[in-house]
Amino acid sequence: MVNLELYRVFYTVAKCGSLTRAAEELYISQPAVSQAIKQLENQLGTSLFNRTHKGMELSVQGGKLIFKQVEEALTLLDGAENMLIELKTTATGTIRIGATDSIFSNLIADKIVEFHEMYPAVKFDLITGTTMDTIAQLKDNKCDIVFINLPVDDKEVVLSGSVSLLSDIFVANEKFSELKNSVVPIKKLQEYPILMMEKNTVARHATDAYLSSLGITLQPDIEVANWDLMLKLAAKGMGIGCVPREYCKKYLNSGELFEVAINPTLPVRGVGMALPKNVPVPFALREFMALFK
Repeated sequence: MVNLELYRVFYTVAKCGSLTRAAEELYISQPAVSQAIKQLENQLGTSLFNRTHKGMELSVQGGKLIFKQVEEALTLLDGAENMLIELKTTATGTIRIGATDSIFSNLIADKIVEFHEMYPAVKFDLITGTTMDTIAQLKDNKCDIVFINLPVDDKEVVLSGSVSLLSDIFVANEKFSELKNSVVPIKKLQEYPILMMEKNTVARHATDAYLSSLGITLQPDIEVANWDLMLKLAAKGMGIGCVPREYCKKYLNSGELFEVAINPTLPVRGVGMALPKNVPVPFALREFMALFK
């Protein structure tokens, strides 16, 4: 087996031309340097140096034959170490982020702009999909981090805290004005056209599970793949939409939609960050994650 430390001692002695100076550069004793050279010579079966009154000279049939290759090998290894150290202390490279369109628009976009102003050398690769899609991308090493709708139970990824809370509410336009200014039992919504996310989404699963615990089932008239489409349909009077309050502030503030007060209210959910298991986190990604804490 190759002992890199022996070769590092050999290289230092050859460069310094002296056991004493090599010992000083390596911060070890001179006998330790001498012993390392003897061990390497025994291992290779040849003399590497000629001991002269001027110091240590590379032998023609030993040290001179391998010096250049040893120097190149140690330079490559030092370069590899420096590259890894740089990854841990310098914001460079590309951060691959997976999230839904709505999470990108409402929670991540501003942070990307803020981070770019701090570290303009870092690039971003934004990968959109449902929470389940982005988790699959993370496990396939196509993302470095994903922002996902919670709750998610997947032992193959590491959850790294919540970045935002989501309060699911029902919203409607003036077509359903009779629901304004009163508290509506959730069960009464069964009498109205309902807009909900598709069944394969975490948001839909969470809502259905909670309603089921109350003995209630809402059969949506329209299922959509993203919140933007749901809000546009709700604003046109196509039905009552179930959407996080945090995603529809513009519609509520403009009066295009109003919140239907319900009893009981839907439980609060969250958006969290997930990382792949057993993968070191580069400095740039750590700095980006810190913006959400």
